[in-house]
Amino acid sequence: MRSALIIGGASGVGAATAEAFAANGIRVAVADVAHAAAQTLASALGRDHRGYACNIADEASVVALFDAVERDFGDLAILVIAAGTAGFLDAAMPRLHETPTGHWDKVMDINLRGSFVAVREMLRRRIASPVDHARIVTISSMAPQKIPSVAAAAYVISKAGVLALTKVAAGEAAPCGMTVNSVAPGAVDTPMLRERTPVEEFDDLFGPTLAGRPARPDEIASAVLYLASEEAAFVNGACLDINGGMLMR
Repeated sequence: MRSALIIGGASGVGAATAEAFAANGIRVAVADVAHAAAQTLASALGRDHRGYACNIADEASVVALFDAVERDFGDLAILVIAAGTAGFLDAAMPRLHETPTGHWDKVMDINLRGSFVAVREMLRRRIASPVDHARIVTISSMAPQKIPSVAAAAYVISKAGVLALTKVAAGEAAPCGMTVNSVAPGAVDTPMLRERTPVEEFDDLFGPTLAGRPARPDEIASAVLYLASEEAAFVNGACLDINGGMLMR
């Protein structure tokens, strides 16, 4: 049985991905800063799955997570990094000239530095001990590809960094048979979206778009599931846009 670690797996796209993996016979380690929620989801998925605590902004926490998961599951085949922050500050999305240094650092620590540490850890382990059809999938965003953006400046820039990280990692991972790809969602109906956009405003905001709505988390999870599959062996260093036609390129 292939095993997967999903960091940020307790809610939103991460939780939907955990459900998709479990339904397709993949054993899932659900990791999240919300440990109780991760354990609850893992229990709901079945006895083969486990929940773990992880603060992706803390390097030691990420390394300890990999140690624990590989002790329990053996060598990991799949890493998905779904943890992230939208970069709100006082319920607003600060523009670049409004962003305090401390806030910038916090967003980068979670979205970019955390992704780097997790990707680096997976690379180190799979280079030392290759696994057939190993995969890394990062979660970027439509935002850095569609400037100007309504998103917070630090968020946009951090997600642009995730796209670059994905490409660099793909080059380093290829010799050991592992692919590294990214999914770039548009708006997704998750707690993060509803934090800034009440559901009553969805019609006004998304009505003029081609899809007429935000994505469901399971629609993003389906793309992650494909990139993590054996069938995606020839997809590497790619960014899969899942945005309902909000951005075409």
